Amino acid sequence: MKAAHIYGVKDIQVKEAEVPALLPGTVKVKVSYAGICGSDMHEYLAGLYPIRKQPVLGHEFSGVVTEIGEGVTRVKVGDRVAVEPLIPCGRCANCRRGMANLCTNSQGYGYTLSGGFAEYAVVREENAFILPDSMPLELGALVEPTAVAVHAVRQSQLNLGDSVAVFGAGPIGLLLLQAVKAAGAGQIFVVEVSEERREKALELGATHAMNPVEVDAVKRIREMTNGGVDVAFDAAGVQATFESGIYAVRPGGEFKIISLWEKPVTFNPSVIVKTEAKISGSYAYNNLFPEVIQLLASGRIDGHAVITSMIALDDIVEQGFEQLTKDRKQCKILVDMNK
Repeated sequence: MKAAHIYGVKDIQVKEAEVPALLPGTVKVKVSYAGICGSDMHEYLAGLYPIRKQPVLGHEFSGVVTEIGEGVTRVKVGDRVAVEPLIPCGRCANCRRGMANLCTNSQGYGYTLSGGFAEYAVVREENAFILPDSMPLELGALVEPTAVAVHAVRQSQLNLGDSVAVFGAGPIGLLLLQAVKAAGAGQIFVVEVSEERREKALELGATHAMNPVEVDAVKRIREMTNGGVDVAFDAAGVQATFESGIYAVRPGGEFKIISLWEKPVTFNPSVIVKTEAKISGSYAYNNLFPEVIQLLASGRIDGHAVITSMIALDDIVEQGFEQLTKDRKQCKILVDMNK
């Protein structure tokens, strides 16, 4: 089969790979769509993660089951599925605490096992989630990043009617915006440099969208909320948004970090001491795919709104990764495996 392999910084090659073996308890999926994630971009621009054990990329993907292994009972040939990439061990302390997303011995499709930027993927039956007939397969590739956003909102201290700031309006930021809106947020501020992304944020329900180059976004947010938002989310991962997020939160509020970071940041901890605000992280998701599938299928979260391009696998470098590095109008780029 043809697949995209990553070997280092700016070194992705589309070439032949072996189709993974169909084992008992697994299903073979003919991949339909796979999304380029921010974590994929991190490896492309900054180097491979230590967890990578094989080169075939792709952990946001959907497709059609073409073959089932011995012992598979829930999934059948012809089912349209979204694939959850995380494979927790089920035995470590975090798994036993119910935090499988923080498993210390986890594996994952697209990292330790062959991923979705390939014609075929073989996945465990429990990692294949059947999509409703009415749900397009391209939205199946949005389930994974949407789960990241929904988990962040669920992990936060957001309450009905609370004010929220989202820093960064890329795919995760726009999905976060929709997730906080679905959770009942009141005022929703989006801070983003790109005009196209700010416009999209307003279309999707942001009450305010600000360009931090043109206005003092933190000052404006604090003025409009009587001292700061209840919860701020960082979906950009740079020094400027980290600082802004901390100062945009009211005393006792929460600054929730979802983004991955290529560089460390610096800040004065006294800011947090004096306000008793909280800085917390959110990683991946935990048993959320069924709920997220329903949110996307029902339109409560509009996955189509974040898709800006669909490209062929052969074009994944130039029209995918390279395009995302230089074109701020791009948001979520999907690889259409049928192109």
